[in-house]
Amino acid sequence: MARIIPIAPAGSRRTAGKLEFRSQPPLSLYIHIPWCVQKCPYCDFNSHEAKGAIPEGDYIAALIADLEAALPLIWGRRVTTIFIGGGTPSLLSGEAVDALLTAVRTRVTLIPEAEITLEANPGTVEAARFAAYREAGVNRLSLGIQSFNPAHLRALGRIHDADEAREAIALAGRHFERFNLDLMYGLPQQTLAEALSDVEIALSYRPRHLSCYQLTLEPNTPFAAAPPALPENDLCADMQEAIEARLANAGFEHYETSAFAQPGFRCQHNLNYWSFGDYLGIGAGAHGKLTMHDRVLRQMRFRQPAQYLRQVAAGQPVHEQTDVAAAELPFEFMMNALRLVDGFDPGLFEARTTVPLFGIERELRQAEADGLIERTPQRIAPTLRGQRFLNELLRRFLPT
Repeated sequence: MARIIPIAPAGSRRTAGKLEFRSQPPLSLYIHIPWCVQKCPYCDFNSHEAKGAIPEGDYIAALIADLEAALPLIWGRRVTTIFIGGGTPSLLSGEAVDALLTAVRTRVTLIPEAEITLEANPGTVEAARFAAYREAGVNRLSLGIQSFNPAHLRALGRIHDADEAREAIALAGRHFERFNLDLMYGLPQQTLAEALSDVEIALSYRPRHLSCYQLTLEPNTPFAAAPPALPENDLCADMQEAIEARLANAGFEHYETSAFAQPGFRCQHNLNYWSFGDYLGIGAGAHGKLTMHDRVLRQMRFRQPAQYLRQVAAGQPVHEQTDVAAAELPFEFMMNALRLVDGFDPGLFEARTTVPLFGIERELRQAEADGLIERTPQRIAPTLRGQRFLNELLRRFLPT
């Protein structure tokens, strides 16, 4: 494949080897809580088993200091969504979440209708805090259910049981109009009927949003070191198709690779990611992507909680900071936007990368000829084949 060379569009130019963006995309805030009660064997996120009580007060203070240090990078910009992820953010008390969100509101311009999501695990202790989270301003909850089958929960190393999952969902529905349930399929020894049973149970609680992921073996995890017996690929494909059909019949829109929502309830924070929007990431191991007027900046905070606390105290929470190379922007955009079932407006590509769409015309034509994308003047979207073979589609846009 030929090297993709960015060409500055009208109203934009290259200055001293750098790009010039005419506008900045929407800005989100991601806040990482790095602790969990027990590390799951499939998890490759930056999470650490809590050894006793977590240093809640010190960590909230560090998050606020981290945010303050980053403010010069986002002066004048409005924050449209907040996502508190982990780890297990529901280990935080309601008072801690209230203090955190109050501090955010006093330091950034948060739009009035901002979506504020908190991830939670369905343990009884965490679930009892849901009312306090809602009072603090959280308006969307994401519950890590994974399965309702006791054998599958044990195989996944989850600390909750099926009854606690059900209780947590019922409580979430009492306090939150908007809540998501995470489910996994392709689990060790799982049958098609068992995968669909999990979906049926989830639907009985009338969630507005479901995330359905196939279990994958990630590097540097216990499951990668000692792989469990997983269903064959054909069976996993049958599970995926059956889940998609059932959710469509229940009125859910399949809008992203693993995301399903009722009309009006798509996750705005994740949509910003997939539209190659900007996000400031604070907290241990948090990643961020910020569009400046002449570059796209990526940041990563220190991963280890204790080290992160020390570095924040020293005024240096950022571990790595790099500019995204101009030639990599088209691929990075496509890697996100082609996860969307509806695809993207062609004009968004140039707005987010400064590269005119004709800069990747050859790649687009080839992908279209191979049945991986479909194009109209209003959108570029993966076909069903492109969704099933997304990695093959994305390879077309890799810079060489």
